[in-house]
Amino acid sequence: MSRRGNTVRVGVLALVALLAASCGSPGKPVDPAPVSNAAWPQPAHVGGPDTSAGGGSDTSCNPLASLAPSNGTSIPDGSTMAKIKERGKLIAGVDQTTYLFGFRNPTSGDIEGFDIDMVNAIARAIFGSPEGRVQFRAITSGQREEVLKKHEVDIVVRTYSITCARKKEVQFSSVYYVAGQRLLVTKESKAGKLADLSGKKVCAAKKSTSAAKIATDPAKLVPVSVDNWSDCLVMLQQGQVDAVSTDDTILAGMAAQDPTLQVVGDQFTQENYGIGVPKDNEDMVRYVNAVLENIRNSGAWQDSYRRWVEPRLGPASPPSPQYQ
Repeated sequence: MSRRGNTVRVGVLALVALLAASCGSPGKPVDPAPVSNAAWPQPAHVGGPDTSAGGGSDTSCNPLASLAPSNGTSIPDGSTMAKIKERGKLIAGVDQTTYLFGFRNPTSGDIEGFDIDMVNAIARAIFGSPEGRVQFRAITSGQREEVLKKHEVDIVVRTYSITCARKKEVQFSSVYYVAGQRLLVTKESKAGKLADLSGKKVCAAKKSTSAAKIATDPAKLVPVSVDNWSDCLVMLQQGQVDAVSTDDTILAGMAAQDPTLQVVGDQFTQENYGIGVPKDNEDMVRYVNAVLENIRNSGAWQDSYRRWVEPRLGPASPPSPQYQ
């Protein structure tokens, strides 16, 4: 037999021996290595109690009283609005993570929602059409005062509750929407109010009035603060927190995205949304208030509300403005 034949014969015998061994006793089984419970990764910048929004503890002003609107929406030379028109863009600080109010449409890539309709109405008044005339800047709740004080944006329209503490830092338009803080829990949860969550983790966005309420409530909750409301939604879905607490407008958007969640309990705060404007741009405040008057009176407010909010929270009317 040739050397090649010997090599083939040895290989065949080795294969037979291997097959015979595999058909014999399986031997002593080996236990797999133990696997510990895997933990969900937390979103970036998760924190604890946050009372930096000031909440409603500052009663040094009437937070709802804004500057009287300008006489129509004509644009005087040299005004803040004239500078915006010359620039060619209205720069607006908005949310892109709050479904129904300010969110990025996954199909079109556009930012849409009730708050975005307010921005577009202001751009329409300045330019005649909002198309291509708005530069949206996505910001977190904690950045709202900062971008206005630094004049990085012309307006902030981001479910922005008016408080006296905030009015010391920035200007606000008249109230364009009234919300109220409630709870979002899983449908398996028994919680219906804050007192039911004593010792439990409750999530809110940093520097929000909601976070301040959670941190100071006598129910002794365990506050969890995050950059964006979408982070709270993910943490609730993953069981890292027991509830999310903020304005019912924001919670309604979360519940719309996940049928295993529900908004529960009565409103336990009143949140009056205003459009934020840099402190020294009083002419812009008056102009925005004139635009809001047109929105209320023309039916545009109602049209936007019916499209975005009414299917989740029921009928409502635009709030009546108060002026200084």
